[in-house]
Amino acid sequence: MPRILITGAAGFLGSHLCDRFIREGYEVVGMDNLITGDLRNLEHLFPLKQFTFYNKDVSTFIHVPGPLDYILHFASPASPIDYLKIPIQTLKVGSLGTHNCLGLAKAKKARILVASTSEVYGDPTVHPQTEEYWGNVNPVGPRGVYDEAKRFQEAMTMAYHTYHGLETRIIRIFNTYGPRMRLNDGRVLPAFIGQALRGEDLTVFGKGNQTRSFCYVDDLVEGIYRLLHCDYPYPVNIGNPDEITILQFAEEIIKLTGTKQKIVFKDLPKDDPTQRRPDITKAKKILGWEPKVSRAEGLKITYAAFKALPKEVLYKQEHRDFEGYIRK
Repeated sequence: MPRILITGAAGFLGSHLCDRFIREGYEVVGMDNLITGDLRNLEHLFPLKQFTFYNKDVSTFIHVPGPLDYILHFASPASPIDYLKIPIQTLKVGSLGTHNCLGLAKAKKARILVASTSEVYGDPTVHPQTEEYWGNVNPVGPRGVYDEAKRFQEAMTMAYHTYHGLETRIIRIFNTYGPRMRLNDGRVLPAFIGQALRGEDLTVFGKGNQTRSFCYVDDLVEGIYRLLHCDYPYPVNIGNPDEITILQFAEEIIKLTGTKQKIVFKDLPKDDPTQRRPDITKAKKILGWEPKVSRAEGLKITYAAFKALPKEVLYKQEHRDFEGYIRK
């Protein structure tokens, strides 16, 4: 039974990865400091002998007894609300946390895949974004703590690959959605659905002509699984190239939820990307991967999951009163 460590295991993506690798017959070691993760995402796995969980911060120290074949490094705040509230921790997990994971992979002779993001492209001047594009990032802007943490993470990973010969993989994740997203974390999809469920008007920043491309979580997990098991060490975009404006997306959510709220507009936050769409040529060629779940299908599943949440979660004020936040 191969053994894999998944950092950020209690988060949205991490928990889905735990599920997938359990189904594939792996022994899974989950690790999370729960600063943004939620144990409820993993509670169904705790009775299983092939699952172990450590409540640890990868930015300080990592120790996992026994052998490891693979490491997936997904520990990081991922929503704009989070990395604005905890900027230092965001920088630490991308730098110190990545260094610790790479050191552990070297010690265990394990293959490691690190989760980078489309944020390395910043507000892109190339569209769609290819892996060869170096990005347009403001290092001292409000998004800089996340963008530069991920850019450093990629550089550190490649240094371990070239200097130590470590087996590394780098995924650049574009906007992803699905069940287990935090409803009030500030990202556009859960924000819209949360507003619709609460009977609030939907907030669009700017004129709503900025674009995003949404990938359903099952498609993303499939891409991660294939990338981990291929022999390509350089960054690969994984996302859905089906592009839509934020205004169009708000209209889709209103139609999906059957609500009668109107759309209201607020000023566009600083450095908010105007376009975001992956070029997935490499993923198609190297991995034989492309998304299968349509946005209409994925949104129905995601909406049903949000609708089933208890009212105390739906009306939780954790992030809703934060003014001027940046949507990813």
